[in-house]
Amino acid sequence: MIVAQPITEDAFAPFGQLIRRPEQAGSSSDIVDELSNLRSHARPKLSVVTVAHAAMPLAATEMERHVHSSQAFIPIDCDRYLIIVAPHADAGRPDPSAMRAFVVPGDTGINYKADTWHHPIRALGRDASFVVLTFIEGAKSKDEQFVPFDETIMIALA
Repeated sequence: MIVAQPITEDAFAPFGQLIRRPEQAGSSSDIVDELSNLRSHARPKLSVVTVAHAAMPLAATEMERHVHSSQAFIPIDCDRYLIIVAPHADAGRPDPSAMRAFVVPGDTGINYKADTWHHPIRALGRDASFVVLTFIEGAKSKDEQFVPFDETIMIALA
């Protein structure tokens, strides 16, 4: 069982960046170099998605990655949400033994680095909506990869 921890910039840094709402009017929170499009012919895709809230503990059965693109999630109606990430194992698959789970406040966005293994995002408490930015070539098989786990991994809240 993996216990989800509150997210921090340092803990999430190997996997991406946090996108925080500016505290002062007239200021902005920008990420530029962190947005990755590793294919010159890919185009940006901006989506609005609604994610169902997760029953906890969560049974994680797969992970996904976007090999050539970063993927940013900006909450627009959210209490808090759960993200699960993992580094690469030697065989190129996610390493379940090093998996991390984080609880993210509803006023904080995340940007996964390109080629980051992550579980599909889950809302906590109630359904949530996000703006999502990624870069796509067009064929799902070239834009994202899903890999099932050999066994289910349970994720709990602290």
